[in-house]
Amino acid sequence: MTNELKPKKLRSVAKYRRVEIADLKTGRHGKHHDLVQGIVQELMTLRPGSALEIPLADVGDVGLPNLRSAVHRAATSSGLQIETVANDGTFYVWTTNSK
Repeated sequence: MTNELKPKKLRSVAKYRRVEIADLKTGRHGKHHDLVQGIVQELMTLRPGSALEIPLADVGDVGLPNLRSAVHRAATSSGLQIETVANDGTFYVWTTNSK
Protein backbone atom coordinates (compact mmCIF):
# COMPACT_ATOMS: atom_id res chain seq x y z
CA MET A 1 0.00 0.00 0.00
CA THR A 2 1.55 3.25 -1.05
CA ASN A 3 0.96 6.58 0.57
CA GLU A 4 -0.05 8.68 -2.37
CA LEU A 5 -1.38 12.15 -1.87
CA LYS A 6 -4.77 12.53 -3.32
CA PRO A 7 -5.35 15.80 -5.10
CA LYS A 8 -7.52 18.04 -2.99
CA LYS A 9 -10.48 19.64 -4.57
CA LEU A 10 -10.08 23.40 -4.68
CA ARG A 11 -13.18 25.14 -3.54
CA SER A 12 -14.02 28.36 -5.26
CA VAL A 13 -15.60 30.31 -2.45
CA ALA A 14 -15.58 34.02 -3.14
CA LYS A 15 -15.51 36.07 0.00
CA TYR A 16 -15.88 39.38 -1.83
CA ARG A 17 -18.13 40.51 -4.60
CA ARG A 18 -16.55 41.09 -8.01
CA VAL A 19 -17.15 44.18 -10.11
CA GLU A 20 -16.05 45.47 -13.49
CA ILE A 21 -13.15 47.92 -13.33
CA ALA A 22 -14.85 50.14 -15.91
CA ASP A 23 -17.68 50.73 -13.40
CA LEU A 24 -15.37 52.12 -10.70
CA LYS A 25 -14.94 55.79 -9.92
CA THR A 26 -11.23 56.43 -9.98
CA GLY A 27 -11.02 60.13 -9.14
CA ARG A 28 -10.65 61.56 -5.68
CA HIS A 29 -13.83 63.33 -4.62
CA GLY A 30 -13.53 64.19 -0.97
CA LYS A 31 -16.32 65.78 1.00
CA HIS A 32 -15.17 69.29 0.06
CA HIS A 33 -14.65 68.59 -3.64
CA ASP A 34 -16.92 71.39 -4.86
CA LEU A 35 -15.24 73.98 -2.63
CA VAL A 36 -11.76 72.99 -3.76
CA GLN A 37 -12.72 72.81 -7.44
CA GLY A 38 -14.18 76.31 -7.19
CA ILE A 39 -10.92 77.61 -5.74
CA VAL A 40 -8.87 75.94 -8.49
CA GLN A 41 -11.15 77.35 -11.21
CA GLU A 42 -10.69 80.84 -9.78
CA LEU A 43 -6.92 80.31 -9.62
CA MET A 44 -6.92 79.55 -13.35
CA THR A 45 -8.36 82.99 -14.10
CA LEU A 46 -6.33 84.90 -11.53
CA ARG A 47 -4.25 87.83 -12.75
CA PRO A 48 -0.50 87.54 -12.15
CA GLY A 49 0.52 89.33 -8.98
CA SER A 50 -2.78 88.78 -7.18
CA ALA A 51 -4.05 86.19 -4.72
CA LEU A 52 -7.38 84.73 -3.67
CA GLU A 53 -8.38 85.77 -0.16
CA ILE A 54 -10.50 83.03 1.43
CA PRO A 55 -11.97 83.68 4.89
CA LEU A 56 -11.73 80.41 6.84
CA ALA A 57 -15.08 81.19 8.46
CA ASP A 58 -16.67 80.86 4.99
CA VAL A 59 -15.40 77.34 4.25
CA GLY A 60 -17.49 75.48 6.81
CA ASP A 61 -15.93 72.80 8.95
CA VAL A 62 -12.73 72.52 6.91
CA GLY A 63 -9.61 73.14 8.95
CA LEU A 64 -6.70 75.07 7.51
CA PRO A 65 -4.35 72.05 7.15
CA ASN A 66 -7.02 70.03 5.33
CA LEU A 67 -7.97 72.94 3.07
CA ARG A 68 -4.35 73.68 2.20
CA SER A 69 -3.65 70.02 1.38
CA ALA A 70 -6.79 69.64 -0.72
CA VAL A 71 -6.12 72.83 -2.69
CA HIS A 72 -2.50 71.77 -3.31
CA ARG A 73 -3.60 68.31 -4.54
CA ALA A 74 -6.23 69.75 -6.85
CA ALA A 75 -3.95 72.49 -8.18
CA THR A 76 -1.18 70.00 -8.90
CA SER A 77 -3.66 67.74 -10.70
CA SER A 78 -4.65 70.73 -12.84
CA GLY A 79 -1.04 71.57 -13.66
CA LEU A 80 -0.86 74.66 -11.46
CA GLN A 81 1.95 75.57 -9.11
CA ILE A 82 0.69 77.51 -6.12
CA GLU A 83 1.85 79.22 -2.97
CA THR A 84 -0.23 79.67 0.16
CA VAL A 85 -0.14 81.65 3.36
CA ALA A 86 -2.61 82.01 6.20
CA ASN A 87 -3.05 84.53 8.99
CA ASP A 88 -5.80 85.88 11.21
CA GLY A 89 -8.46 83.47 9.94
CA THR A 90 -7.76 84.09 6.26
CA PHE A 91 -6.24 81.73 3.71
CA TYR A 92 -4.42 83.24 0.73
CA VAL A 93 -3.52 81.27 -2.39
CA TRP A 94 -1.94 82.31 -5.68
CA THR A 95 -0.26 80.78 -8.69
CA THR A 96 3.49 80.90 -9.26
CA ASN A 97 5.48 80.79 -12.47
CA SER A 98 6.36 77.35 -13.80
CA LYS A 99 9.94 76.29 -13.14
